Amino acid sequence: MEHEAIYQLYPTVKHIQEDASGNYIARDVNSNEVSIDMSAVNTKATELQAEADAKPTAAELKASAKAKLVAGDALTEEEADTIWTQ
Repeated sequence: MEHEAIYQLYPTVKHIQEDASGNYIARDVNSNEVSIDMSAVNTKATELQAEADAKPTAAELKASAKAKLVAGDALTEEEADTIWTQ
């Protein structure tokens, strides 16, 4: 999640390297190093992980959609998307 956090916090970053010590080196399109605040990155990564953990999986959505269809209840758009693809 740290990579995604860096990309979201620093839109000029186009490439991220991790050295042997686990430090991140972020570079822009011209390979110039972009200074990053790891405290902000860690906070954002925690937020992103919490969002990912809270989001239902495709299997959970399908099960919920099936149960609602059997019961005659309306589906959410996310549930419908697991059943019908365009």
